[in-house]
Amino acid sequence: MNDMSAAPRPEPRRKPDWIRVKAPVSKGYHETRALMRELNLNTVCEEAACPNIGECWTKKHATVMILGDTCTRACAFCNVKTGMPGAVDPLEPEHVAAAAARLGLEHIVVTSVDRDDLPDGGAGQFVRVIEALRRETPATTIEILTPDFRGKMRAAVEAICAARPDVYNHNLETVPRLYPTIRPGARYYASLRLLEEVKAHDPLIFTKSGVMLGLGEARLEVHQVMDDMRSADVDFLTMGQYLQPTPKHAKVEEFVPPKTFEAYGAVARAKGFLQVASSPLTRSSYHAGEDFAQMRSAREARLNKLKGKS
Repeated sequence: MNDMSAAPRPEPRRKPDWIRVKAPVSKGYHETRALMRELNLNTVCEEAACPNIGECWTKKHATVMILGDTCTRACAFCNVKTGMPGAVDPLEPEHVAAAAARLGLEHIVVTSVDRDDLPDGGAGQFVRVIEALRRETPATTIEILTPDFRGKMRAAVEAICAARPDVYNHNLETVPRLYPTIRPGARYYASLRLLEEVKAHDPLIFTKSGVMLGLGEARLEVHQVMDDMRSADVDFLTMGQYLQPTPKHAKVEEFVPPKTFEAYGAVARAKGFLQVASSPLTRSSYHAGEDFAQMRSAREARLNKLKGKS
């Protein structure tokens, strides 16, 4: 009699050539890593096992992850560890600003773990980091990538918008049908409302969101997510290939070809997004500051438009 319980597990899908990257070995990579350790800073580049870490750190670009390295949620796609986080580091804002100054950053991306254990969800630390950056490196443009602040969203968004980041990013991650399995601790329409709230508080703050492809989504579902984002007046869109960080995470259903990403990008631009990044290796903060001249022009045009309405 065959023992069905001993059946081998299916092999994971083999990565195609277009998703492969070289291991990081450059001097710039090691210098960036050493600085992050010296200042006791976490980065999403490391914690989320980003495939672009070698390229970005060689250029001394890094996405700083505040509020610790432990998340209060356990999303099926994310490699950040889950558990009970430690206390918030009061020196963290100054350390982030020091890193931005020493790296000479023109643009910085600041994200965080989910901190459902904190009364404000961690919004106050985002505010303190923005304020420290404005003091230390006033020419640096600031992009934040926040969680959804479940149950605390309105107060959190109001406080952060008052600190005036240049870009407010919050990722929808996937299509609504897949939320129960991929993002069970979040709600699709709550995330959309957060992006709408940012614009309601300050129309001059650019909003940004992103989705992962390859989780089993259908083409028309992706188009609907784009429409939902534009209805919320989202300005910038990122689309990239989901990669399974460990065997316990959600599996890759498809490696989406580069031509499909190009087609999605063309659709997104036709729908009116000001900036679109769509490729297998695109991540939320990949090349985030490279088109900021274009963003400043768009901001000026928006300001003039608003003045004309007043």
